[in-house]
Amino acid sequence: MQPVNRRTWSLRGQTPVQRAWDRYDRLSVISAVTLSPTRRQIGLPFQIHEENIRTQAAVAFVKQLRRQLGRPLIVVWDRWQVHRSAAKQIAKSRTNSIEFEWLPAYAPELNPVEPRWSHTKYSQLANFVPDDTPQLKRSVRSALKKQSREHTLKRSFFKSARLNL
Repeated sequence: MQPVNRRTWSLRGQTPVQRAWDRYDRLSVISAVTLSPTRRQIGLPFQIHEENIRTQAAVAFVKQLRRQLGRPLIVVWDRWQVHRSAAKQIAKSRTNSIEFEWLPAYAPELNPVEPRWSHTKYSQLANFVPDDTPQLKRSVRSALKKQSREHTLKRSFFKSARLNL
């Protein structure tokens, strides 16, 4: 994640200037939107990484999610190469309690995680320019944790993906 300039203002006749860092350091976030079998609870687990998400991070996230939830998982993923590779690796490890289903190619509108990213970047963190990566990490963590407490918002992620609860 890097700073997003959503909107700004200035006095009439003066060009608005928003200072931002232009470096190669950034954060990557892996997340899930979970729905309990009773369809009553929606969870929004996530992990923040200071490097690009690779196969091992995706495998570790799914396995940790499985341990935390304590029940079999059906993981619905898009067809990103890291997801496909992680699914193969988990299948090789013969973990029977994790199944995979795939979203159609090029269908981000069906993925309930995509509206979460949009809300985080373009609403909660719009125009936020951190001084450094640790400040960005704290703000991202705070924004994502806040979403976990907002039940209407969590349901909206499913509704925007056209999924019935």
